[in-house]
Amino acid sequence: MRQPRRSLRAKVGLLLVGALLTGCGSTPDAAEPAGTPSQAAQRQFKPGAAGAGDPYFPGYGNGGYDVSRYTVKVRYDPAKDKLTGTTTVHASATSDLSAFNLDLAGLTVRSVTVDDEPARYTRKGDELTVTPAKGLITGNGFVAEIRYDGKPEPLENELLGGGGFIHTTDGAIALGQPESASSWFPVNDHPSDKATYDFEITVPDGLTAVSNGVPGGKASRAGWTTWKWAERAPMASYLSFVVIGDLRVTTGKHKGRPIYSAVQTDVPEGAADDSIAETVRVADYLETVFGPYPFEAYGGVVISDPRIRYALETQSRPVYAVDFFRQGVNTEVVAHELAHQWYGDSVSLTRWQDIWLNEGLATYAEWLWTEHRGGRKAEESFASRFHGSSDQVWRTPPGKPGVENLFGNSVYQRGGMTVHALRVAVGDDAFFKLLKTWSAEQRNGNGGTDEFVALAERVSGKQLDKLFDAWLYGTERPAEPKPL
Repeated sequence: MRQPRRSLRAKVGLLLVGALLTGCGSTPDAAEPAGTPSQAAQRQFKPGAAGAGDPYFPGYGNGGYDVSRYTVKVRYDPAKDKLTGTTTVHASATSDLSAFNLDLAGLTVRSVTVDDEPARYTRKGDELTVTPAKGLITGNGFVAEIRYDGKPEPLENELLGGGGFIHTTDGAIALGQPESASSWFPVNDHPSDKATYDFEITVPDGLTAVSNGVPGGKASRAGWTTWKWAERAPMASYLSFVVIGDLRVTTGKHKGRPIYSAVQTDVPEGAADDSIAETVRVADYLETVFGPYPFEAYGGVVISDPRIRYALETQSRPVYAVDFFRQGVNTEVVAHELAHQWYGDSVSLTRWQDIWLNEGLATYAEWLWTEHRGGRKAEESFASRFHGSSDQVWRTPPGKPGVENLFGNSVYQRGGMTVHALRVAVGDDAFFKLLKTWSAEQRNGNGGTDEFVALAERVSGKQLDKLFDAWLYGTERPAEPKPL
């Protein structure tokens, strides 16, 4: 994510819904273990956890299963602000489950099946608890289908701001970090459980629906158009998005991959269009630094809704607030969001505390891109931040910022300075080898600070505890970096 141009608060959050909704299938409350009587006696089926265990957001995500693929089919009527959906979850149990949870905010569940059999379900806030007809055995795959509808709502969080599904003058936007997906489909909403996605988004004729990945075409019937999108690389749920509206679309091909970009038509033609037209040129440069571009499609989307004042690295197709282009062409923000395609998207964080890895590397990519296009050198960008940053940047450790500073200046600017300090300490050969090795070894997976530090020490052959302790966890300005 790139911070807002005029606001440091990210538009993200959590909606806590108080109503308890229940639905019934034809199964008893207690799940019946599968297998022979002797096997059943040996198994202890228990509900999965209603959270992934992230210290910063304990209620995000769920435990007991791993999702491999989502098929999300939704129909949205902007005139009524109503969404109707069917989401199919392909997953495997990681423990013997009598029940499991999904995250879904606000919308009303109409039915649930697990492996084509009706399942019981209950709602409490944004937690949907599903009790299948039979217990789910560790290691076995299962398929859950959830049908739902209602008026989708934004997600709110007192510390972080708002996001989620937002009704707009010409359609809707579903976007946000650290969560947004649960506002429009049931999901295991934590980046530790990545999956592939198929989207089918049906909207009134004349509107465009843009999402992640490779475009699969569109088909119209009886006044409605269905747009298909497929993201085949594993994706963290908060990186999914949809923009529905009156859009100015450009398409093309680059290195055999589709380019699909869109700008809301109330944005004047010019700087915004010209900036995202530079996407493939920026991506080609970043390939020389980070390794092969990790996804099957390119593009960008520019939106004008005043409630969205940030840019977000939505996988394969970043979304940008129009604010970033009001002063003219801005390829630095494009470089930032495209860098996230490697660091944040392909290599995702395991816990939200480690967000400096995403933002620090993306911030440094901006500095490298500026130098590449003839602007000031990366070391000059570092020096301006090092000597000009406020006391708050140095009091807030980017490696442990706390929820309230998750999208604060320290994570971005001191995160970027940490990356440069590492470069100075280990030298350019080891540093640039590290960047490519990190993206290659962790591709399509997750990684955290401890793993990154261990890799940096392995690649450089140097002991780096003191450097990272000072730059990531200290609360005072470190000494200027020197080669080790």
